[in-house]
Amino acid sequence: MPELPEVEIVRQSLNRQVKNRKIINIQVNNRNLRLKVPKNFEKIFKNTVIEKIQRKSKYLILVFNNHLYCVIHLGMSGTLHFIGQKKKNTNLSFYGSQSLPKKHNHIIFRFKNFKLIYNDPRRFGFFKILKNRSDYLSFFTRIGPEAISKDFNKEYLTRILKNRTKNIKSLLLDQKLVSGLGNIYVNEILYQSKVNPFKKSHLIDLNESKRIVKYSKIILNKAIYFGGSSIRDFKGITGKSGNFQSEFKVYDREEKRCSRNKCSGLIRRKIISNRSTFMCTVCQK
Repeated sequence: MPELPEVEIVRQSLNRQVKNRKIINIQVNNRNLRLKVPKNFEKIFKNTVIEKIQRKSKYLILVFNNHLYCVIHLGMSGTLHFIGQKKKNTNLSFYGSQSLPKKHNHIIFRFKNFKLIYNDPRRFGFFKILKNRSDYLSFFTRIGPEAISKDFNKEYLTRILKNRTKNIKSLLLDQKLVSGLGNIYVNEILYQSKVNPFKKSHLIDLNESKRIVKYSKIILNKAIYFGGSSIRDFKGITGKSGNFQSEFKVYDREEKRCSRNKCSGLIRRKIISNRSTFMCTVCQK
């Protein structure tokens, strides 16, 4: 599943291509996504103009000139593709190859000179209509502050850690508490913070909290700068792959030496909540 940096790169790509563009029409081939695509979806957005593209955590939000919002979540395998007049395909999304199997083209947005196609083999993504600002604010009350935002600070983290017995990795992955983080970046954040991912949340001390907040922001911003992590052929609108994976310190580095100077530790792979967890045997005791 794409994490905050990858969704932000998709947002930037969409912003360059569809901002202030009119949707000529919409074709829905399959309404059976994670949330069923409303029957009036095509009619509501036909001939509307996309005024801006926002991102909230791992969600994309299209803001329209008729004051409606369309929230998009890519799920596990959703990809967005631009098809221009020369039928060149640019895959904007984190998972998936440049190929575009037609049977998984569930929604097609037609603009004057190009199409934007939503392709999703697993159909875990969704499109949701929000009718006004109140609905928008209500929808996003279900998630915690973004790890990249000023609201995610040592005071907030210290408060949510208190009296919680779940391990720190699971807590950081809980979108109701901290939004935008996924498995890859939590591995990297905890390594840089020198925190054992199995450590109980209520045992995290103030210095560890400060480091977690600090490296959450550093790593996510750096990942955005590098264009995301191209684990499975992610490309932005320019066709350039993300390359933050070259900066990984622990993720997918099982049995390799710790990259810290004078550290003799090895990177081990363990499992937390059915997810691969990579950690240094010395730095993260």
